[in-house]
Parts: sequence; structure tokens; C-alpha cells
Amino acid sequence: MNLDILLPMTLIVSVVYAIKVVVEARNRRHLLLAADGSTELALALLRDQERQGRLSSLRWGIVLLALACGFGVVQWLGWTEVGPGLVAVLAGATGAGHLVFYAISRRRD
Repeated sequence: MNLDILLPMTLIVSVVYAIKVVVEARNRRHLLLAADGSTELALALLRDQERQGRLSSLRWGIVLLALACGFGVVQWLGWTEVGPGLVAVLAGATGAGHLVFYAISRRRD
């Protein structure tokens, strides 16, 4: 592995994740302050935020699994150069992942 590439990428991902955590905590605090002391409203807001987080994890899990399958198909077909077929397989796998997520989320609601 080339550390000249891996280290800066890891640093960037770490900084972005830290910013995301801080922004989410700040937004959560503002939501709770906006509830004006209503415990029921604050709990409902926190539950909804937790549900959104779970759905986000589900979405990315499904999409990444579909992309992994797409990369497996590309490897299985022996394609080594980027071409329209390779892009179509990966775009189709990503689209299929999003459609599966949509179907699962619609069934849950």
C-alpha cells in the first residue's frame, strides 16, 4: 500500500466525520431547545432522528452491497478497462440498491 495516498485520505475522512458528528450534535441540541420544555415532543424528535439514522445505515448497506455485486460481475466478466459496459453494470447495481431500499422502506411504513 502506498502510504503517500492512504494517509492524506484517512486524514480527510477523519476530519469530515468529526465535522459531521459535531454538526449532528449541534442540530440535536437545537431540536431539543425548540421543543420548549415539552418532553413528549423532544422524545418524538429524538426517536425520529434515530429512525432516520437507521434508515440511512440501511440505505448505504444495501447500496454498497449492490455495488460489491456489480464489481463482482465486472471481475467475473474479466473486464479490465473502463468502458460503457463496466459503467452500466456499476450504475445499474447502484440503482438496484436504491430501488431495493425504497421497496423495504415503503414496506416498513
